[in-house]
This record gives sequence, C-alpha cells and structure tokens, in this order.
Amino acid sequence: MTAPPSTGTHVVDKLSTLDRYLPVWIGAAMILGLLLGRFVPGINTAIDSITVDGISLPIALGLLIMMYPVLAKVRYDRLDTVTGDRRLLASSIILNWVVGPAIMFALAWMLLPDLPEYRTGLIIVGLARCIAMVIIWNDLACGDREAAAVLVALNSVFQIVMFALLGWFYLDLLPGWLGLGQATIDASPWDIARSVLIFLGLPLAAGYLTRRLGERARGREWYEATFLPRIGPWALYGLLFTIVMLFALQGEQIAANPLDVVRIALPLLLYFAIMWGSGYLTGIMLGLSYERTTTLAFTAAGNNFELAIAVAIATFGVTSGQALAGVVGPLIEVPVLVGLVYVSLWLRRRYWSNTSSPERTTA
Repeated sequence: MTAPPSTGTHVVDKLSTLDRYLPVWIGAAMILGLLLGRFVPGINTAIDSITVDGISLPIALGLLIMMYPVLAKVRYDRLDTVTGDRRLLASSIILNWVVGPAIMFALAWMLLPDLPEYRTGLIIVGLARCIAMVIIWNDLACGDREAAAVLVALNSVFQIVMFALLGWFYLDLLPGWLGLGQATIDASPWDIARSVLIFLGLPLAAGYLTRRLGERARGREWYEATFLPRIGPWALYGLLFTIVMLFALQGEQIAANPLDVVRIALPLLLYFAIMWGSGYLTGIMLGLSYERTTTLAFTAAGNNFELAIAVAIATFGVTSGQALAGVVGPLIEVPVLVGLVYVSLWLRRRYWSNTSSPERTTA
C-alpha cells in the first residue's frame, strides 16, 4: 500500500520567508550582536545605560514586542480547560520548582567544582523560571497557547514567592549541610515581582484587551483571519531584536573568556536537554496531547535570564563570574531551544500526526 503523501511540503510552502528561514535569522542576529559587542566600542555600556530602575529598556522593549502578538492569539475564554487540568498544573510545578533547581545544582557542582563563581551563577539561572521567551518557543513548536499562558502565570507567582527561599536553600543551607562552599543572593520579593509585572503583566494585559476589544468590535472571524496575521510577524521581529541586544551586551565578555564560556556551556546544554526531555516524558506518561506535552516541556526547559542576570549583577557585580554565567545562559538557550522546536515538530509528525489539534497543525 502506498503511504499517504506528507503534508510537510504543503505546510512549508505556506510559510513566509521569515518563518521558513527562522534558524538563519536567529543565527545572524546572534552573530550580529556578538560582532557589535566585540568591535563597536562602548556599545554594551551604551545599551546597559539605557535603564529605568535597573531594567534595560532596549531588552524590555524587545521582549514586550515579542510577547504581545503571541498573547493576543490566546483564546482567553478557553483558559478554564487548562486550569481544570490538575495533572498538567501539578507536573509543571514539580518540574519547575523541584526538579529544575535540583538538576542545575547537581550539574553545577559536578562539572564546575573548581569554579565557584560560575557555579553560583548557574545555580541562580536554574532558580529563575522562564516567563518570557518560553511563550515564543511554545508558539513556534505549535504548543497549546492557552496552557502556556496559564503555566507562565503560575510560574510567575511561584517565582515571587520561592526564588529567594530556594536561593537560600541551594546556595547556603544545602551546601552547608554537605560541607561545600556557601554563598548568598540579594533578591527582594519586590524586585522579582517588578520583573514579572513588566515582562509578563504588560504584554498579557495588552493581549487580553486586544482580543476582547477586537472581537467585540469586528467579531472573532475578522480578528483571527485578518488582525492576527498582521501583527504575527512582530513576535519574531521582537525576538531577533532582543537577541541582537543581548548578544551585543555579552560580546566583549565572551570574546575575553572563550574557554570559560565553554566550561559554562556544558552544564547548560545538559540542563536544557534533561529538562525538556523530562517534560516530554512526563506529558507522554500522563497521556497529554502533543500541544500540552510540548508546552509542559518548553516551560520546564526555559529560564528567566533577565532575572538571573539582574540578581547576579546586583549581588556580585557586573564583572563577576556569576554575572558571566548568567549572560552565557541565553547564548546557549537560544540555539538549543530553537533546535528543540524542530525536534518537537518532528515528533508531532512522527508520533502525534493523528491526534494533534487541527487548528494548530498548520501554525
């Protein structure tokens, strides 16, 4: 019997040039940012100086532009189908706040036993759960947008409550029990809440109001068939702009410490792979759909590098090893999670082709 023709070519043909060559644009943005940071004198200082109350405005602008179109796509009237899924919510909490920090702690001590500053920086990265870029990775992988919105909001609440407490546990209490080196962090609940409000609260409110007002004025059909395609590309424009800004800030440090970057990169690579794989295995064991399994995996693997970098700089200084470990985070996270987007789409074609939600199969 002849196998049915694959729909992959048909889907690829419908993609815009921006979507079709996404890895190329992301790679170019990373290289451009690194070149700017390395060869344009003072650009990292200039970017870092454009701040309000310690928040970098260029990076904040890029993240807000990136997240708004995706959150405007969320069907907020369907959120109750997610909040009622206790298996999904409980799994996300366990993966993000029990498994994730413990794995990063173990990897940091196993692979960086002789580099305490980098080790501490990585542990801080493991404590900062993702509330921004995970939205775009999930959407690119055709995950469940409504589930992503709920899980990100849930992580945000836990982040405000748990970040400082877990920081004390993993940097001070547990190492003390084990006879290892100890450290502390300076992270007030207000600073964390402010980060959450800016990087999640603003685009979430804008996306919700846009959908409510747009559907009320012109109807859902117009909103989803006409308005969303117009604003959709801005998510990727914001992502590329954010990557350029981040890598421009990091270019000089990365060029000055290439071997250290390699040492820091190894536990990060293992961490992202383990967390994403754990999320996928958990979703499969629970019998979740492709969309929700994907959302669970990406929300487990992503990290809030904005918060991690800010805490490392505030506590240990901008030139510290802890800060360098924080800024290497997105250097590794961006290409790895882009690669995992493609792995997710392959898994969908291979194992979930008959069960995926119809409205997300050609996203």
